[in-house]
Amino acid sequence: MKGDWLLRGRDGRLCVYLPSGDAVLCRAERGPGGPWEAPRRIGGDQKLRPGLAVGQGEDGYAHLVAWRPTGSGESGLVHSTHFRPRLAPLDWEPVGHPDKKGGRTGDPAVAVDAQGRAHLFVRDTGGRLAMRVQKVKGGWNPWCVLDGDGPEEEPVAVTGESGRIELYAAGAGTLLHWTQERPGVPPVPTDTARAAVRPGTLRALATSAEHTTLYFTDDAGRLCAWRPGAEPVPLLTAAGPGPAAAVRCLIEGHDVTLLAQRAAGGRVAFAAHPTEDERAGAWWTESGPPLAPDAEPALTLDETGDVVAATRSPSTGQVLLTRRKDEPGLALRAWQEI
Repeated sequence: MKGDWLLRGRDGRLCVYLPSGDAVLCRAERGPGGPWEAPRRIGGDQKLRPGLAVGQGEDGYAHLVAWRPTGSGESGLVHSTHFRPRLAPLDWEPVGHPDKKGGRTGDPAVAVDAQGRAHLFVRDTGGRLAMRVQKVKGGWNPWCVLDGDGPEEEPVAVTGESGRIELYAAGAGTLLHWTQERPGVPPVPTDTARAAVRPGTLRALATSAEHTTLYFTDDAGRLCAWRPGAEPVPLLTAAGPGPAAAVRCLIEGHDVTLLAQRAAGGRVAFAAHPTEDERAGAWWTESGPPLAPDAEPALTLDETGDVVAATRSPSTGQVLLTRRKDEPGLALRAWQEI
């Protein structure tokens, strides 16, 4: 799954998105701070294939993109908008295929610009990056292919504080970056960096008005950070094999980036560093019970700006959640199953 699966809606309620077999489920808080509603299936009986992407705009609306079967050996992409956590998401709307028709070509990525338009990215059959952009007043613009090298794995998309879309991917021993020169135009390649990336570990985050930061694990097992225009910076040894979740927050008045990763021993490990100052160092602190091997963490901020962390396990269906305590530091409450 690409993008954040734990989001705060425009009404302050939290919502989680959970792939489950051939469906996607959503769950929402009944009110800020809980309790939680029962899971709801998005889009009725529509069957989906693996590969969910979620993005959120400044308006708080969530945009979901997934593959669905369209015929014998063929698939097409579909899109849904979720306006508020306690409302039902819209039904799945066909978006098409980057090659007009064919099989599933890879996991999609989605980001939303300052005008509320979803930008969908996916590799085509030839391995190039294809994009389709939502129109402001409904419908979608035609597919187009981005300039630059095709990546070796699926991209990640992020919206900068400027409202423009950026895209990151890993090539052959190389990090790749695309950015929009102005709203509404296709992102163009801007910079590369030499790095051997462990597959499935890319995570992008807006970290200032000028920059977004890519976090990834290299082949030496180090969690690294990269901002285009500079070289990647090793931050600390990765806690485990999967991707790290990241959120920018205020802790005791300090602007920090908080990271969470499932540790090799099964618990969630947290580390924080001053935002865009990775050389200041960081260290892991583990929390919570041991989790299933496929469990993934997520981070967001609640309606008061405090940190919320969650984990989900596709194999068990278990979702655990914790919040920061109202005390100095980053002490967390006991983990609770929702």
